[in-house]
Amino acid sequence: MLDFKIIIFSIGFLLSGLEISAGVTNDSIKADTDPDREEWVELFNGENLDGWDIKITGFELNNNFAKTLRVEDGLMKVRYDGYEQFDGRFAHIFYEEPFSYYRLRVEYRFVGEQAPGGPGWAFRNNGIMFHSQSASSMELDQNFPNSIEFQMVGGDGENDRPNGSVCTPGTHVVIDGELRTQHCINSSGPTNHGDEWVTAELVAHGSSKIQHLIDGEVVMVYSRPQLEDGHRISGGYFAFQGESHPTDIRSVQVLNLEGCMDEQARNYKSYYVKHDIYSCEFD
Repeated sequence: MLDFKIIIFSIGFLLSGLEISAGVTNDSIKADTDPDREEWVELFNGENLDGWDIKITGFELNNNFAKTLRVEDGLMKVRYDGYEQFDGRFAHIFYEEPFSYYRLRVEYRFVGEQAPGGPGWAFRNNGIMFHSQSASSMELDQNFPNSIEFQMVGGDGENDRPNGSVCTPGTHVVIDGELRTQHCINSSGPTNHGDEWVTAELVAHGSSKIQHLIDGEVVMVYSRPQLEDGHRISGGYFAFQGESHPTDIRSVQVLNLEGCMDEQARNYKSYYVKHDIYSCEFD
C-alpha cells in the first residue's frame, strides 16, 4: 500500500509544476499580446541573399555580375573588386515583398575606395529606394527604379554633406504644401565622415507622411509621393543601391504599421496607423 504522505507530496509537487508551467505560458502570452511591444522583423539573415532580387544595369534580373552583391562575415556587402571599370553598372538589391505603412531601420557603413570610373557624385553615396517598382519590371538598361530615394551619403573628411536627403528618380514629393520637382532636396542631417556605422530609419505612411531619420533624429519630412505624371504612390518595394562605392549592411529591420486597430482584438497594436479589419483576431 502506498504511503498516504507520499501520495499527498506527489500531488503537491505535480500541481506546483503545473503552476510554474502555467506561469511561464501566461508570461509568454502576455509578451506576445502586449499592444505596446514593437514587433520588428529582421529581413537579412546574415548568411545569404535568400528573399532578395538583384538588378544591375545592362543585366537580366538576378545576374549578379562579378558578385557585386554578396554576404561575407555576416554582412551584406556591395563590392567592386571584380570590376576593371564601373561603366555605369548601377546595382539594386530588392526585398521580395512590398510594403506601404511601415518603419524600416538599416545599419550601414561605407568602406574602402570607390570603383574605378564611378561618377564623382557617387562617392560614398548609395540609397534606400522605396515605394518602388519591382525589380522584375525594370528595363534591361534602366539605371534606377521609379521610386523615392532615402539618400545614404558619407563625408569626405572635410566638407559638409548632409545625410538622409531625398532624391526622386521618376517621381516628385510635396514639402510644406509645395510640389518639388528637383531631383534631390537636401535634408537637415549630419555629415557622417569615415567608416562609422550609421542607422538610417524610414517612416512611411502610405501616400501621406514620410520621414527620414539618421541615428534616431528626424532630418527630412515630406508627403504625397507621386510619379512624374501625378499618380500618387502609396507603397511598393524597397531596394538598396550600389552606385560605385563599397558598402556594408549588417541589419535590415522592418516594423509593419498596418494591422488590427480594434482594442478588443488580441492582436491589437497601439502603434498601428492603418486599420486592417480582416486581420483582427478575437478570443
